Amino acid sequence: MSRKTKTTAPKEETTPELVPKLRFPEFREAEEWKKAALGELMEITSSKRVHESDWAESGVPFYRAREIVALNNGEPISPLFISEDLYRENAKKSGAIVPGDLLVSGVGSIGIPYLVKPNDRFYFKDGNIIWLKNRDTKLQGQFLLTLYSTRFVQRQIKTMAGVGTVGTYTIENANKTVAVFPVDATEQQKIAECLSSVDVLMAAQARKLDALKTHKKGLMQQLFPREGETQPRLRFPEFQNAGTWSKMTLGEAASFYNGRAYKQEELLDFGKYPVLRVGNFFTSNTWYHSDLELDKTKYCEDGDLLYAWSASFGPRVWRGKKSIYHYHIWKVIEKRGIDKQFLFITLENETENMKAKTTNGLGIMHITKGAIESWETNFPKIAEQRKIAGCITSLDNTITAEIQKLEALISHKKGLMQQLFPSPDCIQV
Repeated sequence: MSRKTKTTAPKEETTPELVPKLRFPEFREAEEWKKAALGELMEITSSKRVHESDWAESGVPFYRAREIVALNNGEPISPLFISEDLYRENAKKSGAIVPGDLLVSGVGSIGIPYLVKPNDRFYFKDGNIIWLKNRDTKLQGQFLLTLYSTRFVQRQIKTMAGVGTVGTYTIENANKTVAVFPVDATEQQKIAECLSSVDVLMAAQARKLDALKTHKKGLMQQLFPREGETQPRLRFPEFQNAGTWSKMTLGEAASFYNGRAYKQEELLDFGKYPVLRVGNFFTSNTWYHSDLELDKTKYCEDGDLLYAWSASFGPRVWRGKKSIYHYHIWKVIEKRGIDKQFLFITLENETENMKAKTTNGLGIMHITKGAIESWETNFPKIAEQRKIAGCITSLDNTITAEIQKLEALISHKKGLMQQLFPSPDCIQV
């Protein structure tokens, strides 16, 4: 009796289709996206060189990479200038920018794109700004701008530029940068418009947030006495006749306790108590631990007032479980007649005032416990402290809520971009 054996031919590896996870209904049956190096799609160059000796006090704005980054971020700029004659002369040789062209920063904050708009008239620094002449190409200008912001393209830029030393993104790099795009220009436009609408919402939210922060700054200046004065310019009605505030040092208003200095071998990966370092307030999710049993002043618990005096100065209210705070943090305990929340606001206000008096805020980088305890400030009676604290805290809560809305929009756009563009796993560079 014979036995037949079934043989199977080896399967050919198939490349995933180059299509996004999320596609507008009218394009769901459209062909897959195309892939090409940008140098195959358009001319990539730079402007004709302008020397520092050619700068002028007025004329045509002359942008460097930093101005391109500022334009992209919607920030105010103070440009240099070149003369009208030099602008026309150089424009004849290397051409002039036209709407739809893309300029990309090649130094500093590399890979930041700016799409040339209809009313733009400026010249720009050679070499430091990569000029993508996006004319009669397969890419819509707004789509190209969006494409340059994708994680896929930005990852290529960082790899090519060798970021980690002094990274530079060059014309040669830009020519090799791989782009993916739908063939139909209408689909490109639809994607760009969708993401641009989120950008509009983000910009409006950012302006609202800036306005609230400006309002808070102005309110603080009114609710606290100015330097050399003992009464604020703005007072709640019930305290109009409450008299002057009492001058005292911060050391008289609160007790400042040093955190614990650790040797590296004392910091554990696991242990009874987390060790709170300054970085844990901000970006660091890496925690050390300790099993040491210390004096009660070395621990912070939920609601405690702390002050970071290294790297990023200022007061913080700890929200978390019992921890040992590190040497670069002070624990601050208010004394009798001082409201904790008002003390927090006072520390915040005095810190900002101190930063404003120093160049770039760097002069307080070596502040000592004795120095902060000797800072003189003014305190009203506790009832007025609580009224001011309630007002500012309410505004802070509003600001926090608006920050969360902006962060939600940023997260929403990030998710949209991941859905509207093919997965990087499907793209072989």
